[in-house]
Amino acid sequence: MEHQINEEIRDKEVRLIGDDGEQLGIMSSRDAQALADQKGMDLVKIAPQAQPPVCKIMDYGKFRFEQAKREKEARRNQHVVEIKEIRLTPNIDVGDLNVKVGRATRFLQDGNKVKVTVRFRGREVTHSSLGRDLLQRFAEICKEYGTVEKPSKLEGRQMIMFMAPLKEAAKDAKDKAPGESKEK
Repeated sequence: MEHQINEEIRDKEVRLIGDDGEQLGIMSSRDAQALADQKGMDLVKIAPQAQPPVCKIMDYGKFRFEQAKREKEARRNQHVVEIKEIRLTPNIDVGDLNVKVGRATRFLQDGNKVKVTVRFRGREVTHSSLGRDLLQRFAEICKEYGTVEKPSKLEGRQMIMFMAPLKEAAKDAKDKAPGESKEK
């Protein structure tokens, strides 16, 4: 949001706030500009929708710098949720399934969503109940790390289920020491 500053403010009257936060009252924008110039600062319209508009005397360059700094900090603390995919086949062996479950739990602990896909080849698609059972078993094993966001659904030759991380599991992963190594 861009603010109007100095000569851009064309309102007849403005409510003025000093550089120390003190209310200076309602005055013409020309008088307010003169006060700002006297202090060697800028007149900035901070609430244009108010009646009369609210203006503040401040160092606009410093204000913009502080605002950019806050936005950068907010972006840095923000975690982007990625969707990681785990692919299975209906006749997967127990050991292989455990490896896939381990990978999925690690993704969920990192706070990412997991898309679990069962691919059917050839005539396997006629036994889609095997895929549904496999996805239910997969969800049951992973239930302490994530919940089923979208239940299993057959789309063409693949059955898809989405899992979202539990809030506590994601929080525990963030609490881990940053120096700990992650296995790949």
